[in-house]
Amino acid sequence: MNRFDTHEVFNQASPFGDVNLYACDPALQEAVAREGAAWAAGALGALGGTLGSTEVLDLARVANINPPRLVNFDRNGRRVDEVEFHPAWHRLMEMMIGAGAHSAPWSASGAPAFHPGAQVARAAQYLLFGQVENGAQCPVTMTYASVPAIRQAGPIAAKWLPKILSRQYDPRSLPIEQKHGALIGMGMTEKQGGSDVRSNTTRAETMLPSEARAQFGPEGEGAFRIVGHKWFFSAPQSDAHLVLAQLDENAGGLSCFFVPRFLPDGSRNAIRVQRLKDKLGNRSNASSEVEFAGAVGWMVGSPGRGIPTILEMGSHTRLDCVLGSAGIMRAALCQALHHARERAAFGRKLAEQPLMRNVLADLALESEAATSFGLRLARCFDQLDDPRQALLARLLTPAGKYWICKRGPGFGAEAMEVMGGNGYVEDGPLARLYRELPVNSIWEGSGNVMCLDVLRATAKAPEAARDALADELAPALPLDPRFAQFAGQLLQDLPQACSDEFGARRLAERIVVAVQAALLLRHAPGFVADAFVASRLHEAAGGAYGRLGPGTDCAAILERALPA
Repeated sequence: MNRFDTHEVFNQASPFGDVNLYACDPALQEAVAREGAAWAAGALGALGGTLGSTEVLDLARVANINPPRLVNFDRNGRRVDEVEFHPAWHRLMEMMIGAGAHSAPWSASGAPAFHPGAQVARAAQYLLFGQVENGAQCPVTMTYASVPAIRQAGPIAAKWLPKILSRQYDPRSLPIEQKHGALIGMGMTEKQGGSDVRSNTTRAETMLPSEARAQFGPEGEGAFRIVGHKWFFSAPQSDAHLVLAQLDENAGGLSCFFVPRFLPDGSRNAIRVQRLKDKLGNRSNASSEVEFAGAVGWMVGSPGRGIPTILEMGSHTRLDCVLGSAGIMRAALCQALHHARERAAFGRKLAEQPLMRNVLADLALESEAATSFGLRLARCFDQLDDPRQALLARLLTPAGKYWICKRGPGFGAEAMEVMGGNGYVEDGPLARLYRELPVNSIWEGSGNVMCLDVLRATAKAPEAARDALADELAPALPLDPRFAQFAGQLLQDLPQACSDEFGARRLAERIVVAVQAALLLRHAPGFVADAFVASRLHEAAGGAYGRLGPGTDCAAILERALPA
């Protein structure tokens, strides 16, 4: 050392990177195979190698320290409302769109793809991308989720679906006719309403047919003028948005409208971006406040059926909330476990210390359970033509969005604590991952909204809901008496619990934990399933991590979580 050097840097963990995110995750590989997407393993392996490279992982850091910038006017004073992004953002978007994360489960017509397991393969893809950068997942999710609604829209579908389903990322601000690909956003929330979208005040009035034809020709048929605002308008750079607005009561009430950025005559639509939101996390993504100053839109779905129309989109975005949270949890686990294996304290590697092993193994159990649940839920979406699977999806989607997303922030905090002060500073990824985790619990319906939706799903057809859940849990009943007792009590309570609004959170948690336990008992190694059942199926579960009981095989759990 130079005689003026104060110290030598040692006992610092190397950055986690240059690892295949798919190949290092046995739980994900097994879930892909059993849920019907084994055919996608090769492509997922290639994607995992690309995403796990140090170069790609660093794109997330760069995109988040260079957030989007709103440009309301060009240099000549014309209103343009453009959003400028760093090249790192565009690179991430190009990767996701190129991989089909926005379109793979849909056929050219927008109908579900014929290939069995298409939703599962896409879910695994999305979970891998979730380990890299989460802001860019927002416009990808909305574009993916918009397809079921847009395919019902006749002329709009014919014109727009080919661009929506294209795997060419095209960020240019141009009319759709001049673009190679398109992104779709959504606008529901208003200042006075939040989740209560029925209180929306934005109004839509039918354009005079003569005016619409004069401005847009035949494409003007059925056009509406929209006046109002949205307090949260996701991804304003998208090529079009699905927007809720009120018709006159006599005309039907709250309805859904397709509102493009550029109109058929090539002019900009009257969507005024007021500002971008300054958010806790998700900082690489542009969320905005907008006003509609006579914007033009076309109705999607039937008059007065805006909520059911856009909720079909919502069910798919909620699936992605589950998958996105599972992806972030997996990323945080890998960072923490990698650090603990390289960092020493008190004479031993952190990962060799009993209490730290308890914490890490507990995190690994939570991550594997979230992954298994997410891909099982995706298989429900692959099989929506089966009434039993459709009902299961209707029940498990809000329950999963509540519980898995709710577990995320605590998980991220615990992973950060493994790394100590190095985890808390922005030089590493844990602080960013931690800030990302709350958004999936808030966006697309907060925890209470999700739990009330679970009650609605069970109350609408109590016996059918109970039977669908019972069928899912039945194969695991003989495998563990603790699980059999837990599941039996849940099924017994379900018909009455669907009317207990006060206890809705507890019900949603019990449903998800039961499904997770059943999946692990049937498919995971015994040391994983036993530890999960022992630590989760009791009233005191759900607290801090690191409370696994004596006899837990932490070494085996951690080796499975991230093979050394």
